[in-house]
Formats: sequence, structure tokens, C-alpha cells
Amino acid sequence: MSTDAENPATTHRAPDLARGKHGAQQEQSMTLWKGIRLYPKAVAWSMLLSSTLIMEGYDLALLGSMYASPQFNKKFGSLSDGEWNVPASWQSALSNGARVGEVIGLLLNGLIQERLGYRWTLIAALAAMNGVIFIFFFAVNVQMLLAAEILAGIPWGIFQTLPAQYASEVCPVVLRPYLTTYINMCWVIGQFVAVGVNRGSFQRENEWAYRIPFAVQWAWPLPIMIGVFFAPESPWWHVRRGDTEAARHSLKRLTSAKDPDFDPDATLAMIEHTNELEKSMSAGTRYIDCFKGVNLRRTEVVCGAWLVQTLCGQNLMGYFAYFCVQAGLAPVQSFNLSLAQYALGLLGTMGSWFLMSYAGRRTLHIGGLCILFVLLVITGSLHWAPAENNAAKWAVGAMLIVFTFFYDITIGPITYSLVTELSSTRLKAKTIVLARAGYNISNIVVNVLTNYQLNSTAWNWGAATAWFWGGTCLCCLVWAYFRIPEPKGRTYEELDLLFERKVSARNFHKTVVDPYEDSVEVREDQPKDHF
Repeated sequence: MSTDAENPATTHRAPDLARGKHGAQQEQSMTLWKGIRLYPKAVAWSMLLSSTLIMEGYDLALLGSMYASPQFNKKFGSLSDGEWNVPASWQSALSNGARVGEVIGLLLNGLIQERLGYRWTLIAALAAMNGVIFIFFFAVNVQMLLAAEILAGIPWGIFQTLPAQYASEVCPVVLRPYLTTYINMCWVIGQFVAVGVNRGSFQRENEWAYRIPFAVQWAWPLPIMIGVFFAPESPWWHVRRGDTEAARHSLKRLTSAKDPDFDPDATLAMIEHTNELEKSMSAGTRYIDCFKGVNLRRTEVVCGAWLVQTLCGQNLMGYFAYFCVQAGLAPVQSFNLSLAQYALGLLGTMGSWFLMSYAGRRTLHIGGLCILFVLLVITGSLHWAPAENNAAKWAVGAMLIVFTFFYDITIGPITYSLVTELSSTRLKAKTIVLARAGYNISNIVVNVLTNYQLNSTAWNWGAATAWFWGGTCLCCLVWAYFRIPEPKGRTYEELDLLFERKVSARNFHKTVVDPYEDSVEVREDQPKDHF
């Protein structure tokens, strides 16, 4: 099977406006079923690259649930009051070690991706991940485990952004939200597998109680790496490098030749016009250009959307088993509830695909924050139930399960759609890198707080921890209402103009723009706001 040329070409041409407009109309009039029939290979390749997120979701959930494993605590923890526990300081170090590595990986991705392309950047990251797993498996103390977390974080940082960028570029408007939000499903799948593996091995009374879960990580890198080698490069990446012929070849590999009405040259002209339009608005493609002119607002919105994921209370999901143990449930019951939690998370992500087509991204994002706020307040209130009240302990687990479902039907998947659609195509890699780096840095703070809030040797807040995150969730809700716009059904050209004309977030959905006529029209017959 042939692969795309990697060397930048010298050919360049002015975009055909008439053909580009036809390409935009061709995309916007495309139904979901037609998009799947026309872009089946793009869907498959995007899903393959997104599967790298299973590894990150697996390890992050694995580490959080490991703290409820007796053998893990005995190996890597210390004895306190007759019980083996990993101290809160080391819990924070392990969790934040991965975040530090991810920030490094994100910055590397922003620097090398535009030079090497999506394929070779991801192949290099997968090869590195395959080697780091050896350190996890043979770790003999908590310091060695910390080193593994930091090193693994570097390829994870690349996995966090690259598949989302690829999905947003290889598919048409109608498929964009489904394939970008599918990334959240991969993350949930990884969490589900982690808890299931840990549930099946934690009752072992030897080192394999934690080594088996670490060894399972070898199941992903090599098969994915082989598949990515044969994947086509993004046509947008080729256009940004001035290689029109390679972009056309890539587009043909992403689409089906069975539709006689599809005009690949029209789609290519649209991509070229979008690239030229963004160059006229902001010529630079450096990190500093993300904070200049119209791009400053886009960077703020994209970074803020990912910070909302951190601050809305989702960190309690990763510590679900440990949280339940601290609330008073037996470890085995905590793992059982964790499996139910992530199963509902998978259903929630699939549910978001149907809701997006009706409600749009903005409505789901704001509505989701409202529901999460209420659930966190209820969970925190259960802290005051008497210690002998077993029903209250189960209610805490039930509330977190419901929280996971609503998070994964709203905030979780919708964020991936928002960050890929609201950043400009020329600065997409660097904007998303900045946003995810901010997410990871904020997660370092959140992880420290959560570990001390839950750890019995530290603050020991128990279920009352949910109240704290309910307050941050409320702040996120206020920000999102005024700043998150609605990108549903928009081409990248239209989004460029909406941001350039400084259209308010609440008016995005009712503002009509024509990138080929350079006009803006606001429909006054629409409802005043659409969340």
C-alpha cells in the first residue's frame, strides 16, 4: 500500500473561489449517512489514531484504582496505624509525574508535528511508549514507578492532541463532531479496561496483583503503530506546506470513489481558500501568534473549555474506587461500582452523538455543567450521614456513577469537538497544545488537592470533597455561558469570519456569514439565545 510523500513540494496555486464555494456547499449539504459512505476510510483511520487514547485512559484510571489494592499499597506504600497506604505526598507525585511528562510531550508535539506530519510523530510516540512499559512492569519501588509515569507522560501528551487534530481535518463537517468526541469514548474504554483488569487481579496475594495490570499496556502500541504506518497524511497538512498534489492524493485515499457527484478538487479548493483566509488574518504560525489579534479570543475559549474539564469535578471519577473506600465501602464493592461507572460512561458518549445533532455543542456543554453542579452538591451533603448508615455510603457511589454518565454525555466528549473546531486550522496544533498543557498543569494542582482531600492520613474530607468541586463547577458554568460559542454545522471558513467580526458567543448560532462574498448577516427572527 502506498503512503503519502513526506517532502514538501514547491507547487502552489491561488485557490479557485467558485470551486471552493462549491466545496463548502458540498460539505454543508452532506447528510450523516452520505458522509459515512463517502469518507469510510477517513472514519477508520481516525478511529485507529484515536485508539491511542485508550492507553492514557487505562493508566490514569489504573493508578487511581491501584490505591484501593492491598498488594500495591504494601509494595509501594508504608505502614501507618496498622494499614498499608501510599502516602498522599507520593500519590500526588505519581499523578503529577505523568502530567509533567504530558506537558513535555505536548510542547514537543507542537514543535515537530508540522515538520514531520501526523503519521511519523505518532509512530515515534508509540515506539517510545512500548519501551516505557518495561519500567512499569519491573518497578521495584515508588521512585522507579514515578520515573515510569514521567516518561510515559511524554508520548501520552502527543496522544492527547494529535488524534483530535487529525480527526478534525480528514473528515467533513457532518462527521467532525462524531469522530472528535469518539476520542472521549477511547479514554473511557481505557478506564473501563483498567478497572476490570484491576478487579480481576487485586485479590491475588503476590506481586502479580499489580504487575498483570501493568503488563496489559503492551497490548496496544505495536498493532496501532503498524496501522498508523499505512495511514494517509492530512490533506490540510499538505496544503499548509504548499504541496497540492500530495493533498489531492491524500484526499483520494480518505474518500470512496463510488460517489460520482463528489468533486475532490472542490474540497481541495475549499481547504486552500481557508488556508489563505487565515493567512490574511494572521500570517504567523508560532506560539506567540496564538495570543495576537483575533486568535487571542480563540485561544482563550479553547484553553478555557479544557480547563472546565479539570475544574468541574471530573477528577473524582479517576479516584472512584479509592473515593468509595474512603467513604466506607469494601474494596471489592468499590471495584464493582467502578465497572458500572465506566460502562455508563461509554453509553453516555454514544448518547452525546445523538444529542449533538439536535442541541448543539454549546447547549450540551452548559446544560451538562448545570447537572454536574447539582450532583456534586448532593454527593457532598451525604458526608454528614451517620457512619453506620450503609445506604448513604452506597448513595455516594451511585451519585458518582450518575455524575460519570452525565459528564460523558456532555462535558467529556463535547470538549474535544469544541477545541478542534474553535481553533484556526493554521494554529490548530499549537492552540490545542497550549490548551492541553494548561489542562495538565491545572491537573497537577487538582491532583494534589484531591489526594490530600481524600487521603485518611491527610485532610480526610471524604464525600465532603464534592462540595469543593461543586464550587469550581459553578464558576465554570458562569464562564461557559458568556464565552462558549456554537460551532455546529460551520465550516472552518465561517468560523474564521465569525471570530474576526467579534460576534458574541450567544449570537454565533444565528449569524450568517459568506466567506466568498465577505458579508455578514444576523438573523433577527431567531430566538435571542440558544444557550
